[in-house]
Amino acid sequence: MKRKCLFFLVLLFFSHFSLKGQPEIPVEKWTEKTIMLIGAHPDDEARSHGTLAMLQDHGNQVYVVILTSGNVGTQDPQISMTDLARIRKKEEIDALAELGIPADHYINMGYNDGMLEMQDKEEIMTRLVRQIRKYKPDILMAYDPGKGKMRWHKADHRTASWLAVDACRAAMWPLLYEGQIIHENLEAHEVREYLLFDGFPEDYNTEVDITQYLEVKINAFMKYVSQFTSGWSKYTGPEMSPEEEKQFRERIKERTIYKEGKVIEQFRYYAGSPDGIGR
Repeated sequence: MKRKCLFFLVLLFFSHFSLKGQPEIPVEKWTEKTIMLIGAHPDDEARSHGTLAMLQDHGNQVYVVILTSGNVGTQDPQISMTDLARIRKKEEIDALAELGIPADHYINMGYNDGMLEMQDKEEIMTRLVRQIRKYKPDILMAYDPGKGKMRWHKADHRTASWLAVDACRAAMWPLLYEGQIIHENLEAHEVREYLLFDGFPEDYNTEVDITQYLEVKINAFMKYVSQFTSGWSKYTGPEMSPEEEKQFRERIKERTIYKEGKVIEQFRYYAGSPDGIGR
């Protein structure tokens, strides 16, 4: 009997602990907020397609800032970086359209794919701070840099995770990049809420029910033909054969998270100063 009581108390403790840090208002009920997602490549927002579609549908303003043009991610030796960048731009805009996000809410900074950590960090930071001060997001979505210990990401992703958070920290201080304030009439802006994705599974504290948006999520992901079908080895164009389309849909469904009869997307939610994101 004592063992059962002890087990119940431990279970209750960890159930409470796992919910710690969740937003006071569930993500499913957010309205009239401005959300900015910062990623490294066209398609990095795909982990959050269902959530982004829901937020846009609920009257929020969603902006997607991507740091590279995605101009390297293929094994096809016959395609040029310029042509691939154009293909990826169209795919991204088409994917966002499926989510209801307009093309003018998509900002691509045009750095070379695979080379982000070798670029001028101050230049990138200046440009990101400008976007944050211009659009004044209430919530930032980005790769999770890690809580307590650094999260390993592949090169561009790990660089984007740190730049996104560091830009939020810089944007709140009026003496940093003060030329934007003096000459561009922008204002210092503090982001106080974060939805971080692709982190350590044990750090996830927020699950967003996207069941209603599953088909939207799939249809948006289906736009990335150059990344997940023929484009990997030999790009044959945006059209897919029925067999390719069937296989692609199955791959997307395999990557989708189902829990207790619902379709979910997982995040680490954090509220407060960006200085505390890793704590």
